[in-house]
Parts: sequence; structure tokens; C-alpha cells
Amino acid sequence: MKKNCCIICRKPLNDGIMIKGRRICYSCEKRLIKAEMNTDFYDYFKDRIKRTIIHYMIKGEESKCHNYHL
Repeated sequence: MKKNCCIICRKPLNDGIMIKGRRICYSCEKRLIKAEMNTDFYDYFKDRIKRTIIHYMIKGEESKCHNYHL
């Protein structure tokens, strides 16, 4: 069985977040949250996410948001 890998660091993961079926490890998630805009590090994260996730949204799939009532 294939182990899920982080789309940014490519390391196997057990925790983190999922965006459009792709996963980001907890470590990269924290680094992304703390990253300053307009830095090379921020641009790297943005590029990795774009290359991995954006093609799913362009293929014509509707982005559906759940309407959660709190």
C-alpha cells in the first residue's frame, strides 16, 4: 500500500491537513502559516501547492463548499 506523502517536502506523513485530496504534513503546515509573504520560502510553498492541487480545479470539477451551521 502506498504511503501518503506531503506535497511540499515529500516525506511520508501521519498527520497534517488535506486539500483537494492532497496532503500537507503538520511541519510544513506550521512553516507555511509562519512564512512571510514575498519571500523565496513563501513562493516555494505557493508553487508546490499550485503544481500539485490547481490542475484538479481546472479540469472542470466544481468546487463545492460544505455549508456548516454552527
